[in-house]
Amino acid sequence: MTDSNKEIAIEQTINWIKQVVIDCNFCPFASRPLNEGRIHFSVTLSADPAIILEETIRECYRLDENEDIETCLLIMTNGFENFDDYLDILSMAEALIEDQEYEGIYQLASFHPGYCFEGADETDPANYTNRSPYPMLHFLRESSVEKALLFYKEPEKIPENNIRFTKDKGLLFMQQLRNQCFNL
Repeated sequence: MTDSNKEIAIEQTINWIKQVVIDCNFCPFASRPLNEGRIHFSVTLSADPAIILEETIRECYRLDENEDIETCLLIMTNGFENFDDYLDILSMAEALIEDQEYEGIYQLASFHPGYCFEGADETDPANYTNRSPYPMLHFLRESSVEKALLFYKEPEKIPENNIRFTKDKGLLFMQQLRNQCFNL
């Protein structure tokens, strides 16, 4: 993958954040860091779990060293197309964060093109709250999450509001909305 292709993957991810995450209000906290340029985007070409884990720690170090970066997205453009394989690398990355004593400092949110909530049918529109253009790991500062939740009324309702939104819009709408992110 060339640098140009990496840039395309980042642009498509930014489109997804704007058109899906922000415009559908799936995450009411996403617009500020995006608008302020405080999201760091990394694209990895590797499908090797060992490399992904190295890059996981690299993103933690990046957050350690750069207070101006609010959050990081590690976009995996090769490999991990299979959702179960992705869940395996997510589990390994979470274990590594704990082993490296980053638990309570950073947490991971997960996004994947074939995301499927446990017990949900693959065609459930609610899966589109976490269906991204590429498999990715989203690194969040726990302190920022805690701070944001202090100022948001009834944050526990965010997931149920998202589910209601996707079901009201329907599967076709959600599919088309995500697919628009590939149009540059």
